[in-house]
Amino acid sequence: MSDNRSRARPKRADARRNEKNLLDAAAAIFVTSGVDAPIRDIAAKAGVGTATIYRHFPTRADLIIAVYRHQVEACAEAGPALLAEGPTPYAALERWVGLFVDFLVTKHGLAAVLHSDDAGFQALHAYFLDRLVPVCAHLLDAAATAGEIRPGQEALELMRGIGNLCIGADDPAYDARRMAGLLITGLRVR
Repeated sequence: MSDNRSRARPKRADARRNEKNLLDAAAAIFVTSGVDAPIRDIAAKAGVGTATIYRHFPTRADLIIAVYRHQVEACAEAGPALLAEGPTPYAALERWVGLFVDFLVTKHGLAAVLHSDDAGFQALHAYFLDRLVPVCAHLLDAAATAGEIRPGQEALELMRGIGNLCIGADDPAYDARRMAGLLITGLRVR
């Protein structure tokens, strides 16, 4: 007996690539021009037509949420990769914190839009915590096990501290990455 129910097929590789390019382009434009930037600017940066953006993301809110989720996933996936590739767990932590800062700087630009739908924002915030706190905790544990940082550091506490350091990032004279670097330097075993 055949099953006539439609099944969602996975996206083709080129469609996944297009979507990733769109999300990367949108994130870059959002950082420089804000979330109200013209869709044509995002399309131009991604090298696609505006219709392609609307086909993937029918509304601006859909695009903003997709950018947020895409950046969370990229940051979450980077942690284990950096740990596997890095010379030391502390070096992996340093690089991951830099990526996390970049994400937070972009996220601050999205915050006003995301807060406009409190239920949706709460779901995205829970997603953020569920995906990133364990990654940060794993990096901290690896660095502590290697004797590079003091043991007992709390991932959420560190992430909140980094988040607070990113608040001033809209000032061109302020370097959030440098400030976060100073913070994690304080974790080192002396």
